[in-house]
Amino acid sequence: MSVELGHYLAVSGIVFGIGVAVALSKRNAIAVLMGVELMLNAVNLTLLSFSRFSTAFGPDDEPLTGHVFVVFVLTVAAAEAAVALAMAVLVYRRRETVDLDRINLLRW
Repeated sequence: MSVELGHYLAVSGIVFGIGVAVALSKRNAIAVLMGVELMLNAVNLTLLSFSRFSTAFGPDDEPLTGHVFVVFVLTVAAAEAAVALAMAVLVYRRRETVDLDRINLLRW
């Protein structure tokens, strides 16, 4: 039995579904960020699997398009994580909580 494109897409869909469930169900800001990171990693797996199984360039050519997109997604994910964690630390210093239901930044 060999691993086909459908197997990669199934794993990617499961990881994306877990990420959506975590991002929508948690109240902790850090857990929501982890859900978003899971979704981005699922997209990376999908891009790499389509790049691996693509035959648009011929059977001997190795298309690097998916790999280039993954590098861009990883760059955006790293920047998003850095900014979001910095904002979470700032909110925690001011409000002493990272519970999204208890944070009201419009009221001092």
